[in-house]
Amino acid sequence: MTDWYEIEKKYYMRTFEAVRLPVILIRGKGARVWDDQGKVYLDFVGGWAVTSLGHAHPVVTKAINRQAGQLIQTSNQFYTIPQLQLAELLVKNSCLQRVFFANSGTEANEGAVKLARRWGKLKKNGAHEVITALNSFHGRTLAMTAATGQSRFQEPYQPVPAGFKHVEYGNIEELKKATNEQTCAVMLEPVQGESGVNIPPPDYLPAVRRWCDQSNILLILDEIQTGMGRLGTLWGYQQFGIEPDIMTLAKGLANGVPIGALLAKEEVSVFAPGDHGSTFGGNPLACAAGYATLKYMIENNIPEQAKKIGEYFYGELQKLKQKYSFIKSVRGKGLLLAVEFEKEIGSAALHSCLKYGLLVNKVKPNALRFMPPLIITRNDVDEAVQILDRVLDEIIV
Repeated sequence: MTDWYEIEKKYYMRTFEAVRLPVILIRGKGARVWDDQGKVYLDFVGGWAVTSLGHAHPVVTKAINRQAGQLIQTSNQFYTIPQLQLAELLVKNSCLQRVFFANSGTEANEGAVKLARRWGKLKKNGAHEVITALNSFHGRTLAMTAATGQSRFQEPYQPVPAGFKHVEYGNIEELKKATNEQTCAVMLEPVQGESGVNIPPPDYLPAVRRWCDQSNILLILDEIQTGMGRLGTLWGYQQFGIEPDIMTLAKGLANGVPIGALLAKEEVSVFAPGDHGSTFGGNPLACAAGYATLKYMIENNIPEQAKKIGEYFYGELQKLKQKYSFIKSVRGKGLLLAVEFEKEIGSAALHSCLKYGLLVNKVKPNALRFMPPLIITRNDVDEAVQILDRVLDEIIV
C-alpha cells in the first residue's frame, strides 16, 4: 500500500507541516468528506470557506463536465462565453460595474491595489499609499504580505514592498490620522477572518466610507472570505449599509475551482489596455463553475439560508459558552463563526474533533473557526455541536 505521508515528506515543500492533519481525504458529498480508510467526517472547514454549495454539487459538477468537454483554456486574446456570463451576473447582482478575473484571492487583491495606484496616479496627483488594518490578511505574494497587517507573515521576507500603512481595525480616528496626500485607498475586510473572525463596531465601516468620500480616496473591500453569501447576504458590504469602490472575491465563487475576481465602480475602472492581464484568469472552465455556483446561489436564496442556519449555530455555540466557563467568546455572522477560549486549547480541541469525525479550523492557539458549506442543515449543526460538547467536556476532565 502506498504511504502517502512518506511521499509528502519526501517530495513536498514543508510549507504546511504545522497545519496538516493526519488524514487523507479522497471524496466529498455535500457537507461530508471521506478519507482513504472509509471514515466519514462532517466538514465545517469547507476548504477554508470555499465549498459554498458543498462538495460535488450536481449543478457545478455538470457545468464543469460540460465545459471540460468543450473548451478549458484559451488566452484573453479571444472572447469566451462563460467569462462574459459570469461578469454580467456579478455586475447585475452587485453595486459594481466592471470585472476582471484572476486565479486566486491574492491575485484579485494585487489587481485591486494596482488599480487603486493607477487611479491615484491619474486622479490624485500620484497618490499611491494604501491603508490596511492590523490583524488583516490579504494574501501571500510579496505585495499582499506587505498589505497584511501581521508582522509574522512579513518578517521572513524583509524587505517587503513599501506603500502600505497598518492601523487598528475598528478605530476610525487612527485611520484618519494615517491618511495624507499620498493615500489613494483604504483596504479592509468587512469581517476579519484569518485572525479570528473579528467583527468591527457597527458604525465603523459607514464611518470609513464617509471618510473616504471626504478625503477623495478609494474604499477597497476584501470580500474573499466574506462574499458569496458567507455572512448571510450575498456580499458582506450589504451587512453594513455601504458600497465599496472596489471589491475582491475568490474562495466560494466557483465552489472549489480556483478563481478570483476584481470588481470596480465604472469611474474607478481606469486600467488601459496592457495595464493588467492574466494567462489563466477568466478561463472558460473556472468561469463556467463560477457562473453555475453564483446562479444557483441567487436563484435558491442560499445567503438567506446561511443567515438562518448561522443564527441557529450561533445560538447553540452560546449554549456551550454558558456550559463551559473557559469559553471566552462566541462571535461571527452567518456561517463564519469562531469560539475563543481562555486557554490555548485550540490544538487539543482540533485533534479531538477530528477523532470524532468533525473537521474544524484552529484559527488561533486559543480559537476555533467554523466555515461550513452554506447548505448545511440544523441536523448538521446539532451533530457538530454535540461533538464539540463531547470534546470540551473531555478537555476539562
